[in-house]
Amino acid sequence: MRVYSGKSFSDICEAITIDFVDAPDVHVGEWQAIQADIPQADTVELEDVSFEMEIGLGSGNWPVEWLQDVIRPNMPWAEEHFQERVSGIPHNPPPSHVRWPYAQKSNNEHMANQQFSHTYPERFWPKWAGQDNEVHQGIRYPWGDLSDVVRLLQERPGTRQAYLPVWFPEDTGAVSDQRVPCTLGYHFLIRDNKLKVVYYIRSCDFFRHFRDDVYMAGRLAQWIADQLPNVVASKLVMHISSLHIFSAERGIITSYAQEIMR
Repeated sequence: MRVYSGKSFSDICEAITIDFVDAPDVHVGEWQAIQADIPQADTVELEDVSFEMEIGLGSGNWPVEWLQDVIRPNMPWAEEHFQERVSGIPHNPPPSHVRWPYAQKSNNEHMANQQFSHTYPERFWPKWAGQDNEVHQGIRYPWGDLSDVVRLLQERPGTRQAYLPVWFPEDTGAVSDQRVPCTLGYHFLIRDNKLKVVYYIRSCDFFRHFRDDVYMAGRLAQWIADQLPNVVASKLVMHISSLHIFSAERGIITSYAQEIMR
């Protein structure tokens, strides 16, 4: 396990960059559910990466502009898409998908019937997602959504049960060979009126997704804290099973690491 703690976000990124220099090449045999001999199937991988960072002032949330300056996500797309995630609308596709900086052919190769296999707005607001226009029912109980997580924290601020899943049972085993979410879910915990979010993600591209994922997790904690009386966002803890780049990018990250170590 690689744990990066007690560091600024910039220091965390630099430490990860240096560790990539000696990371192993891993041929995973697929990319985005495409099983083929393609360059994207060859990666450089760091396993079990964990870190924590402050996202609050102690007396209030950091300004959104502070998060943007420190994390440097792909703006303005990252904030636009975050607002789609918390909009209450299970967008599929989300309108911003055509403006994602790394969109290829407008993402059409990942769509069927003009929709993706999943989206984060759908997973945040799943009750009305899909085509049947009926509230979804679980095995025994109705489905919850982001608003239910907020309600639970409002009613029982000491709870350990405030978890927002993004990985759903239909993702288990990828039985239809579909793309499945990179994010597993977010756990929210309030102690001393400070809200911590623990973000679990199975797979993350360091160059293309990492900063956006960190930013939107921090923004989600801020957004939830704003719904709660006398609560401020405090800390983001992130656990990544596979943090990777493409093998063809090893030279790029090696050059970055050399600049850092000078």
